[in-house]
This record gives sequence, C-alpha cells and structure tokens, in this order.
Amino acid sequence: MYFKTSLTALSHAMEDQVLARNDCPLMIASFQQERFYRQEAHRYLRLAEITSQLYVLAAADTKFADGAASHETIPFDSKDALVNEWHLVVLGENYTACLICREHSPGALKPKVLAGAPDLDQSRRFEGIWTLDRHVCEQAAYILLQRIAQYRPDLSGKVTQAQADFLPDDVRQGSADRSDITESYPFAQRLVTYVQASQYKLLKAYKAMAAQENRERLINSITAAIRQSLNPTEVFAIATHELGQEIAPCRCMIYRSSHDASVKIQHEFRQPNVPSLKGKFWPLLENPLFQAVNHQRESVIYLCDIEDPTHPIGDTSAVQVLFDQWDIRGCLLVPLIYQERLLGMIELHQCTSAPHVWSKHDVRLVEAVAAQLSVAVIQAESYANLETLNQQLEALEQTRSNLIAITGHELRTPLSTIRVCLESLLTEPDMPDDMRQVMLQTAMEDSDRMQKLVQDFLTLSRLESGRIEWNLESLALSECVALALSSRRSNSNCSNITVDVMDALPLIRGDGEWIVEVLTKLLDNACKFTDPKGSISIQASVKDNAQVEVSVNDTGRGIEPERLETVFERFYQEEGALRRSVGGTGLGLAICRQIVEAQGGKIWAMSAGKKQGTQIHFTLPIAVQKSNQRPKKSPGPKSTRAKQILNN
Repeated sequence: MYFKTSLTALSHAMEDQVLARNDCPLMIASFQQERFYRQEAHRYLRLAEITSQLYVLAAADTKFADGAASHETIPFDSKDALVNEWHLVVLGENYTACLICREHSPGALKPKVLAGAPDLDQSRRFEGIWTLDRHVCEQAAYILLQRIAQYRPDLSGKVTQAQADFLPDDVRQGSADRSDITESYPFAQRLVTYVQASQYKLLKAYKAMAAQENRERLINSITAAIRQSLNPTEVFAIATHELGQEIAPCRCMIYRSSHDASVKIQHEFRQPNVPSLKGKFWPLLENPLFQAVNHQRESVIYLCDIEDPTHPIGDTSAVQVLFDQWDIRGCLLVPLIYQERLLGMIELHQCTSAPHVWSKHDVRLVEAVAAQLSVAVIQAESYANLETLNQQLEALEQTRSNLIAITGHELRTPLSTIRVCLESLLTEPDMPDDMRQVMLQTAMEDSDRMQKLVQDFLTLSRLESGRIEWNLESLALSECVALALSSRRSNSNCSNITVDVMDALPLIRGDGEWIVEVLTKLLDNACKFTDPKGSISIQASVKDNAQVEVSVNDTGRGIEPERLETVFERFYQEEGALRRSVGGTGLGLAICRQIVEAQGGKIWAMSAGKKQGTQIHFTLPIAVQKSNQRPKKSPGPKSTRAKQILNN
C-alpha cells in the first residue's frame, strides 16, 4: 500500500536513475489524467532527449491527443481501467525497475460521517508493487506495449522494434521461466527501506488522525445536542445512536442511575441480529457489575470467563443468568459522574461467541462521551431547579402582593370606622345614648375584626414554621362539632345548620382545640358565601375502617372546578383581593389544610361550579383503643380554645 506522495518519490527516483546513466532504456509511463502528466511534462522532455523509446499514456484532452511532444503520447478512453492505475516501467541494459499500482478504494481507514459532517480529505492511496526484478519489468513492459499498439496502430512498427530490442523471446512468446534473473542495487534497497518505513509511519499517523477526528466529531455532535436541548432524554438518544455507530458494539445502552432495584431501558442502539432490551427492566441492585462501577467510580470491563485483575468484580453468578438470557459475552460499563455523584451509565455489550478486549481508544472515547453526558444531566437538573426556584419566587411575590392588598384593605377599613366612631364620641358630648351605644358597638365589632385578622396571620405563621406542639388524644367528633356550632351561633345569625354525625362514630385521634378551629373556619366560610335562605350541613362517616371523613356542605355560590385546589392557597380570594363582596383574609382554608395534614389527614374541596354549592371534605385518623382505656368525652377540659368558645 502506497500513498501518492510515496509513489511520486519512487517515480522521481526511477526517472533520476535514467537521467544519471548512459543508457537508452525503454520507458512507459501511465498517468491517470493528462493534468497529472502536465505536472511532470518538463521531466519527460528531458527523458525524451536520452531515449527514443518513451511512451506516455493518459486519459487525454484535445491537446494531449495531438501528440505534439517529442515522445509518444497515447490517449486512452476515460472508461478504461487505466484511469484508476499508476504505472512506470524502465527497461534498460544496466537498470530495470517497474511500478505497477491501482488506486485503492475507500476502506476501513475512511472516517465515518457523523451528523452529516463531510469526510476528511484524506491522502490518495494505491496498492501494487515496486520492484527491480527484470522478469517482472519485462512482463509489465510487454503488456503495456500491447495496449499501446491497440490505441495507436500507427505505432505498431515502433512497438515491434521495442519488443525486439528490449524483450527476450520467452517473454514475447508468453514463457515465464526467467525468475533466475534479478538485479538489485544498494541505493534501491535503501530507498525501499526508507519508503516502507515512511509508509508505516504515515499510515500510523493517519490512523491516529482519523480516530481523533471521529472522536472529535462524536463529541461535537453530542455537544451540539446539549446546546440545542436541555432535555436529557433527547441528548441520550443522540449519544446512544452516534456512539453505537462509531464503536459498532452489538448493543449500546445509556440509562440514568437509580436507587430502585432496576431501571427501564429507554435508549438503545443494537445490531440487526441482536435482540432488543428497549422497554425491559435492567437490574441495578442485584447487578455486581453496576455495583462495582458504583463503588469504584471507574469504568469496568467484563468478559465472560475472563476477569480483569485491576478491577475485581467478585461473584458474577447473579448477572451471568441475565447475560445467558440475552447472549451477552462481554460488556463495558462507563459511569456518568459529576463530583463523585453517579448520574447514569453507558453500557456496551458484545454478543459474539468470542468477545474481544475493548481497545484503549474505545474506552477513552466512551469516557469522553460520558463526561459530556454528565454535563448535560447536571445542566438539565440545574435548569429544572432554577425553574422551580423561579416558580417559588413568583409565588412569594404573589403572596407579598396579596398580603399588601389584603392587609391594607382589611386593616384600613376597620381602622377608619373605629376612628370615625371615636371622633364622634369625642367631639359630640351631647350625643344621645342610643347613638353612643351604636358607635361603641361598631368600634368593638371592627376591633374584633382586626384582632381576628392578626390572629390568622400569627396562626398560619406558627403552623408553617412547625412551632405548634400538638396535644393528640382520643376524641369524640360529635363534641368537637358541638363546640364549633356553639361558637358560630354565638357570633352570627347563621342558624340553618344541620348535623348528621352518629353517636356510634369511632373516636378520632387529634388535637381537639385545632379540630374545633378547622370546623369553625369551615362553618364561617359556608355561612359567609351562603344566602340566608340556603342550607348548611355537617356530615361524618367512617372511611376504609381507618379514618373518619367529615364534610361541611353548603348551597352557596360554589367554586369553579379548575380552582378547587387553588382555594387552599394563602390569601386566595375568589373575587380578588379588592373586589370581593365579603370580608376575609383568604387564610382560612390554608390554615385548615395545615392543621388537618399535621394530624395525619387530608382535606379537599368539591363543587359542581358557580352557584352549585361547595363541599369541603377532610379526614382524621381513627384512634386505636386499648382494652383498659376509657374514651374522653370531649376536648373541652384540656382545651383553652374550647373553654373560650364555651364561655362566649
């Protein structure tokens, strides 16, 4: 195998031998194209001065076909096989040499095309012989002279004379018994040695360049995918395909690491005759190869019946059954690591009967891809975390805006009323007693309203910060309902409330004070948004023999279905902070959710829509009764909040 530069050097050496000797040899040169001959035309003009038997063949244009040179020019058809060949034959009395080569078609050294990128402009290569063997040179000259006579019949006489002068009878008659004639020169030997060494170094360098280019293209394609998408799924899909195309294993898989026992394979490249693992669950916890990588944080190579002494794996019997099932004879596992954190795995399989050892180049290439994929995963996670933080910041900003709007409205209104009442009492000492009583009553009501607002803020703050000490005990739900109803009837005109709570209901476990608080706030909301002609009911039933489900139902204005979850957010107002027709901070249901969830229950809302009523449901766990434990009759005796309600 020769590169074009080597053939040029050999051709020049052969021509220089002719120019340096007092010999008139037969010379035949075959160029692939006339333009290649034009680059050497000055040398052949000098050679024509030495010998009259000089023939030049080429796929010619019009000028070459005219044969204006002092030597013979033979144009051949562009479809002739000579267009792919490179020949130079020198046959003299004291010196013989021949170069017979055919251009090599692109082979294994050609870089693969990645992501549509163009091929590297590689050096042209030729395969053939360069020899000083006289018999070989005579045979080559005879064949080429025959071809010349076919293309230039007018030269048949000159060709016949050349054969008679330079070729022995046995060659012209087709005999091949001249292997005993061989000539060699020290210069030629040194030249051959130098060319072969140069060829080896050039070929080795070219292989390294091609491998490096393939690696860079693969990394660049993955980097481009990372830049275009922060979705690890898309990046993994591209990396799996490109890596499989480049290394050509039987199977290539890329998956995320997990604390689960197995992971579902979503990204796979495989050869046509290899069964697919896509959609299958691949073991992790019981996979000694995966655990070895997880422990060592290094790549692991495993070939059946051949253990890597540098990375001992231990007992592989657990995974061998799986390998036998999928005909896996060897594998390479390369981890995706970022700051000692295992993010995922690249796994290559060999399914042939005689697996080969992975080359260092392949391992380095996979490790380089793993490094890029690790960056992609971290970037995707960082972006997701950033989006979450942005959403939290937006929620905090919305909360701040709602807080300012609601507190400004809820505080300014009662303060203004109180101020007007006090100013009236101060500036008008002769005010009638009944009017004075109205002023005092109004001021007291707005003062209570402000106190409730501040109390709601403090309560929610304590609940969210976890500064509540819960007094969990076994309670009768019916008595909690009674305390909540007592509070409502003493503070409002909402009296159309029906209760459907059985006395035989099992005891619940919770903090009585806060359960009463939940019921009170739910009844407040129901009364607030229900017309006097509407109805409100409280129902309770056992759910799954483990919880008691309580519901507060009303026939009021209702809630749109898409806002059933939003109503439990802080400062939520159905009509907006400043356009609502009823007062309130929008903290009631948020407080209820914090209380219920802290005691092991859940709370949710149901509504058919506007003007269709609302049902607020919440659950509480049933108390586990011991045989010698007597149930408590009510939450009242230990509940300061309940005492306040009863006193009112």
